[in-house]
This record gives sequence, structure tokens and C-alpha cells, in this order.
Amino acid sequence: MALVLVRHGQTEPNRAGQLLGRLDAPLTELGLRQAKAAAGFVTSGYDVARVVSSPLSRAQQTAELFGLSVEVDERWVEVDYGDYDGLPFKEVPDELWREWRADPSWVPPSGESLTSVGRRVRTACEELAADAIESDVVVVSHVSPIKAAVAWALEVGDEVSWRMHLDVAAICEIGCGTRGPSLRLFNQTAHLAAV
Repeated sequence: MALVLVRHGQTEPNRAGQLLGRLDAPLTELGLRQAKAAAGFVTSGYDVARVVSSPLSRAQQTAELFGLSVEVDERWVEVDYGDYDGLPFKEVPDELWREWRADPSWVPPSGESLTSVGRRVRTACEELAADAIESDVVVVSHVSPIKAAVAWALEVGDEVSWRMHLDVAAICEIGCGTRGPSLRLFNQTAHLAAV
């Protein structure tokens, strides 16, 4: 059985190339179609017993499409970009990216570090892993928490997140068993081909 990690569908800030952390943007029409495609792919291939979601509306809109009651868990919320939340990527100063890539514990002004995201997500993963041994658990979240969950499965540090790319409405799978977690699928987007 598995933890099935689903990134929410597209939002307007995603489409516009903006950093999107704690700003609560809803799905676009395309994002809703992407979310429906992701939910269809997961429900047709997995025996989903639980659906857990970030508290942000884009994740909850996606999670509701799985047809089960949705458990909201604050630990799956996106990283807090602080003063840079909502800023177009091209306007983020180069020194910020250099600083953050060099040190995952670096905190943007009024924001949160990748190390902090990693801590809260690892705790959430450990708690869900016991259930995911018995049945599939879906978690609908965001780029940084999903990357942190993959780092947990691989037993690597949070700095690995800079070496991963995750598309909107992408699916990842972490197998859960008595021998521990294992990454089985990353950034699966074939279900979006017809969207």
C-alpha cells in the first residue's frame, strides 16, 4: 500500500509564474480539470481509504474530488515565502535563490525555511505511514511539502528539493511497508494528456 501524494491543480498565480506559498488562490478552470484528471487516475488505480489535505483552498478543492471525507492537516500547507509570496519568479532577487539553495535552514523575511517544512512533513509522514501499510492514503498538498515527503522516503536532507521538479496536478507514490518507505513514482502527469 502507499502514500499517494497529489499536487493541486493550476491556480492563477501558478499560471502567471508567481511564487505561491500561503496566499489562498483557488483553482482555475484548467486547474479544476487537472484536479479531476488526477483524482480519476488515483481512484481507478488505488484503494483509497483516507484523503488528507493542506488547509489551503486549492488543495481542498482538489481533495474533494476523491469522493471521501477530507481530513485537513496544517502540516501539509505550502512553505511560507514571507515577503516574497505572490512575487513573479523573475522579480525574486538572485541573491535570495543563492542563499536558499546554499542553506535549507535559511528563512526568507517573514517566511519559513525548507528545514522547517521538512520537520513538519516528516512527522506527518511517520504518522500516516502506519495506515498506509494497510490501505492507500492520499495526501493533497503543494510543491515543497511533497518534495519533503520524497526526501523523507529517500532518507536524504531537505536540500534535495532543489534537484526535483513537480508539475501541477502531478502524482507521486511512496510505498509503505514493514521495511520502511520507498519511492515508487515521481511527477506522474500522463493523466493530464487529455486535459
